[in-house]
Amino acid sequence: MATMAQACTQCGECVRACPMPATAGQTLHEPDVVAGGMLDWLRHDGTEDGASVHAGRGRALDWANLCAGSGACIDACPEALNPRFMVAMVRQASKRTKALKDRRAHGRAMFKDMSRGLRVLTRMQLAPALLERFSSTNAAAEQVVPDLVFYTGCNLLKTPHIGLLCLDVLDALEVTYDVQGGPQSCCGVFQTRSGDDENALRQGIRTLDRFAATKTARVLSWCPTCEIQFRETTLPVRAQHLQVGPIEAQPSTGFDMTMFPLYLVERLDELKPLLRYPVNKRVALHEHPGSPGVTEAVVQLLSSIPGLEVVELGLPRVGYTLGSLGTVPHKRKQLIAERLAATEAAGATTLAGVFHSDHRELAAHEGQWPFEIVNYMELLGEAMGIVREDSFKRLKVMQDADAIIADCSALIEAHRLDLDEVREIVVKDLLGEQYLPIPRAQHDAALQPA
Repeated sequence: MATMAQACTQCGECVRACPMPATAGQTLHEPDVVAGGMLDWLRHDGTEDGASVHAGRGRALDWANLCAGSGACIDACPEALNPRFMVAMVRQASKRTKALKDRRAHGRAMFKDMSRGLRVLTRMQLAPALLERFSSTNAAAEQVVPDLVFYTGCNLLKTPHIGLLCLDVLDALEVTYDVQGGPQSCCGVFQTRSGDDENALRQGIRTLDRFAATKTARVLSWCPTCEIQFRETTLPVRAQHLQVGPIEAQPSTGFDMTMFPLYLVERLDELKPLLRYPVNKRVALHEHPGSPGVTEAVVQLLSSIPGLEVVELGLPRVGYTLGSLGTVPHKRKQLIAERLAATEAAGATTLAGVFHSDHRELAAHEGQWPFEIVNYMELLGEAMGIVREDSFKRLKVMQDADAIIADCSALIEAHRLDLDEVREIVVKDLLGEQYLPIPRAQHDAALQPA
């Protein structure tokens, strides 16, 4: 971080390139001053005494708090720095004004909340034998080196059909793999968001060590949040916060980390012969720009499917998932409503999302529109003759907690889940997680300016 802060010239190109002020209906004047305020935060670690006071300090924090991870600032930087990471560190510096015990308590609460929801929702959808597919094979103990690690992150398992399709494709490519993910292999983002930097790094490094223990040379990452956390937070700042010496002196991780669709494109020549079945659909894509190359890779994969046509909607692209747009909640609703309406207007048969978290929002809208809503992996599976039921969507479109619990009664019993806890999670995590109201009649309000 000190090297980045020293190399930054305060030109303000990162501020100018950022799509978020316009998305929020704001204008950031004097971008160079805002950039200078960002450097002041980084150099003074959140203190405001004496020389640390800077004219752009407050404006830089306002800008940092708008960040949705779009990544435009990275491409715009003439010094080839990573302003997205620098902005993230400004947010972290601002959190240090709160007591450490409070930050740690908040991080623990968020992690516990995620873990409970994940455990219950996954078991409401998967029989024990299928759930076992997401367990590590313990390759290190067996002294078997897999071709790669498939890292699910945590919340992919709330929509397990997507993860199963990923494993099905790897099986078809005759790849050996170890599956890792879930709360025991978290990236540490919940601690980061709470301002507990030390525990975030410890958690992330433990997970990286688990990857390294497999001796594989390749880790495939599904979740964009995890990818950003590892690449831009855990590795760059681990030396500073854990005091283990300069990063250059640390042993390398021993593996490359690649987003899953980028890997599939690498193997496209082998994948294409497996796409045997025409999928005669017009597909619009719900995507975000924050994960470099991912959208382009997904378009290339879908375009390789016989009979499938990718429809370009030409809508604004911001953030890295819908979840990242929590800084602009009304605009997020507006963007979802515009995407649904544009998909219908384009005559598409299908709206395909890229990431699991977006699917959790979009899936419930399916019954309101004349097109299906899927994840792109379902289309690849269809072309390969592989079908995995989207039980998450089936449950969510019910919009009735009693009906959902009754539908899942056999799995609830098989996993010995507590009914009171199941009901709480269904109401809060399954039905309660919805940014845009499902009925189309309520979308006009979302399309109006805030």
